[in-house]
Amino acid sequence: AEAPAVAHALQSSAHEVTEKLEAGETCLSLGRLPMDDNKIPEAERLDVDCRVADRYRGRNDQMAADLSEYIGAGGKAFMFAGGDDRRDKLVSFVTEYDLASVQISDLRLPKGFILPGAGLFLLGTEDIFGVKKTRTMRRRRSKREVFYQDLTPGSYVVHEEHGIGRYEGTETIRTSDGARDYLHISYADGDLHVAVDQFDLLSPYVHIGEGKAKLSRLGGTEWARQKSRARDSIKKLATDLVALYAERRARRGHAFAADTIWQEEFEALFPYEETEDQLIALEEIKADMESTRIMDRLICGDVGFGKTELAFRAMFKAVADGYQAVLLAPTTILCKQHYENLRERLQDFPVTLREMSRFVPEKERRQTVADLKKGTVDVVVGTHRLLSQDVEFKNMGLLVVDEEQRFGVDHKEIIKARHPAVDVLSLTATPIPRTLHMSLSGIRDISLLEEGPEDRRAVQTTVIEYDEKLVIDAIRREHARRGQVFYLFNRARSIDRKVAELSEKMPGLRFVAAHGQMDERRLERIIGEFVNGDHDVLVATTIIESGIDMPNVNTLVIEDADRLGLAQLYQIRGRVGRSGRQAYALVTYRPDRALSEQAQKRLLAIRDFTELGSGFQIALRDLEVRGAGSLLGGEQSGHLENIGYDLYTKMLDQEIDVLTAEVPAKKRTETIVELRVDAGLPHMYILQDEERLDLYRKIAAIDNVDDYRDVLDEMIDRYGDPPAKAMALLDISFIRAFGERAGFTRIRGRGRDLELVIDEENGADMELIAVLMAAESGRHKLVFNAGKRPNIMVWEAAADENKSTAILRDLFAQADEKS
Repeated sequence: AEAPAVAHALQSSAHEVTEKLEAGETCLSLGRLPMDDNKIPEAERLDVDCRVADRYRGRNDQMAADLSEYIGAGGKAFMFAGGDDRRDKLVSFVTEYDLASVQISDLRLPKGFILPGAGLFLLGTEDIFGVKKTRTMRRRRSKREVFYQDLTPGSYVVHEEHGIGRYEGTETIRTSDGARDYLHISYADGDLHVAVDQFDLLSPYVHIGEGKAKLSRLGGTEWARQKSRARDSIKKLATDLVALYAERRARRGHAFAADTIWQEEFEALFPYEETEDQLIALEEIKADMESTRIMDRLICGDVGFGKTELAFRAMFKAVADGYQAVLLAPTTILCKQHYENLRERLQDFPVTLREMSRFVPEKERRQTVADLKKGTVDVVVGTHRLLSQDVEFKNMGLLVVDEEQRFGVDHKEIIKARHPAVDVLSLTATPIPRTLHMSLSGIRDISLLEEGPEDRRAVQTTVIEYDEKLVIDAIRREHARRGQVFYLFNRARSIDRKVAELSEKMPGLRFVAAHGQMDERRLERIIGEFVNGDHDVLVATTIIESGIDMPNVNTLVIEDADRLGLAQLYQIRGRVGRSGRQAYALVTYRPDRALSEQAQKRLLAIRDFTELGSGFQIALRDLEVRGAGSLLGGEQSGHLENIGYDLYTKMLDQEIDVLTAEVPAKKRTETIVELRVDAGLPHMYILQDEERLDLYRKIAAIDNVDDYRDVLDEMIDRYGDPPAKAMALLDISFIRAFGERAGFTRIRGRGRDLELVIDEENGADMELIAVLMAAESGRHKLVFNAGKRPNIMVWEAAADENKSTAILRDLFAQADEKS
C-alpha cells in the first residue's frame, strides 16, 4: 500500500466512511487510546503494544545495556544517525560495546519506538544525541513561547484580527512574491491563509465547556466588539493588579546579609552536582533575599529536579542572619521526610530544628509553640498546624511553601495577613493555573527548573484499559529486578479487599495498604516498613501524591486514572523514577465505563508529556482541560472564553506593560516584506508535521540577530544544512523583525534595487537607522531620502532577489549587533 504524504489525508467524514462500508470496503479506525467507544467486537480490535523509546542523550553505558538486553531476547535493533558525521559516532559506539548486530541508518528519525510484538527496537536521532539547547530560546520561553501547544488539524486557534477559527493544515501557495508556506484557517463563512512567518498572530483557543467552539465570521463586527469589551475589562483588571504589585514592591522587608563561610560549608554537603537551572534559580533567590524588596518567588520544576535543595539553602541563609525559617508541607508524611533530611544536613551546625505535625506527641508540639515564640527554635518543619492562631514567631524571616498547589487561597491569605513582610518561597511541580497566570503576568517572580539530574530517565507511560494480566506482569517484572511498586487505588473503604485480591493472585509477594484515614502512628510505621523493604507493593490512595522519596520504587500502577486530575496524575507519576533506573507507569481505566471528553484529554496529556521537565506544560494543559472559569471570576471568565486564554493573557500583559512603563511604549510598526523568493520548510527537510510547526513558531518569534543565529544553529544541529527555501524563510522573518523595530512599513524589491519605506505615522527609530546607514555595505549603496515619502534605497543590491534577501539580512545583522 502507499502511505499518504500528510497525516490529515487519513481523515474521513462520516459520510465517506458510510459510502465505503456500503461498497463493501474495509475501514480501519485508528485510535490514540485503546477504548471501546464504537462498541467494536473484541475479535475485530487490534491493540498494538507500542512503547516510546528511552531518551539516552549521551548515556552510552545505559544505552548499550538496553540494546544488548533487547538483542539477547531475539529482537532487532536499529539506530538512526541523521547524517554522515553522526554515523561515524554510532559506528564507534557499536564497535566499543560489541553490538555488531545493531543496524545503523544515515536517515533521520527524530524519536524512536519499541514494538515488542514485532521484536523491533528503533532508536531515533534525538533519543541518542538529544536536542541542542540554545541560550536565547530558553530565555524567551518564559513569556510568549510557553503558551504554544501542539497544533494539529482540527485544533481551534485565535487570530488577533479575525477571531476564532479552525486550523486545517499547512499549504504551499505560489504568488507574485514566489512560493510560500501558509497556515490554512477555516472560519464560519470562509478560509484565511496566514503566512508562516506571521505565526505569532495566532494562538491556541482553549474552548471552555462541552461541544464545538463557535467560529468567527471573516470581516464581521462581532469579533471586534468582543475584543473591545474584553480590552476595557482587562484595563480595569490590569490597573488593580498593578496597584497590588506596586503595594507589594513598596513594602520593605529585611535585607539578608551576604553568604557566610557556614553557608558555603552547608552547600558543599550537597552530594550531587547542581544543574545550570538550579544555579540560576539560587542566584535569583539570594538576590531577592539580599534586597529590601519582599520576596514572593515561585520555583517550578519537575519532581526530583532539586527544588527542595534550593529551599534548604535559602532557609540556612535566613538562619545564618539570625532569623527563623519555616517550611510548610501539605502532608504529615512529606513533613516527616523533610524533617529527617534537614536533620541530617544540619547535624554539624548549631541550628535548632523542630517538627510540627500529627506524628509529634502533643506535649512536644506545645513546647515547640512556646519555643518559637521565644525565638529558641531556628527552623520548624510543619503541616497546616503552623497556621493555627496559637503559633507565633519571634522573628520569622523566610517561609517556604512546598507543593503550593495543595494549599488553598485561604491558607495563603492567612500567611500574608499575619506576616506581611516575610520573604516567601513557593515550590511546585505543577503550578495551579491562577499561580501560573500571576507568574507569567509579572505579579510574581518565577524560576524554572527544566533540566534534570544527569542520571534521571523519563518514566515510560502506558495508558490502557485495565487488563489484569498486564498489571500482574508489570508487578512481577519489577519484583524480579528487586524493585518495589506503588499501586494507586483511591478508595479507602475497599482498599483492604483490594490488597487481599492482589495477594491471592500473586502469592509470594508482600502487599500492604496505606491511606489518609489510618491512625497516624500506624501509617508512619507502614511507610517506614515499606521504605526499609519489608513490603513489595504499597497499595495506597493519593496519599502518595506528596513528595515521598523512595528510589527503589520504579513501577506505578494506577486504577481508575480517569477520575484523577491531570496535575494529580503528573505528581503521582513523579513518585517513581527517582533513581537512575528505568521506571514504568501503567495508567488504567475501566473498560466498562465510557470516558468523557475531558477524561480522554487528561489521559492523552499524561501519556504525551513524558519528557522530564514538562510540569510547566502540564499546568497549561490542565488549564485547557478543566477550563478557566475559576481563574479570574465570573465577568473576566466570560471575556476569557470569548477571545481565548492566550490572547486574553497577552492583552493583560500589554496593559500591565503600558501601566508600568516609565516611558510610554512606541507602537510597533507592522512591516510588509515583498521579496520575490520561494520560502518555506520542505517536507523532505523536516518529515514530521509537528516538528515543522514547532520550527515555524520559533522562526516567527525571531526578534533579533541572536535569535536568528540560535534558530539556525538548532536547524543545522537537528536536520542538517537548511535548503535555500528554509534559509529564505529564516532571512525574511529576521528582516521583518528588524524592520518592525527600525520603523519600516514596507520592504520591497524594485528590479536590482531595494526600497525600505519609513513609517511616518508612528515614527522610526532614527538611532537604529543611523547605525544601519553606517553599516559596511560593500559595493551596495544606501541612500536616505527625506521628503513626502521618506525611504532608504539600497542601490544595485542584486539582480537575483534570493541574493538581495541575503544582502539585506547581512546589513540588518551588522546594524543589530552594533546598536
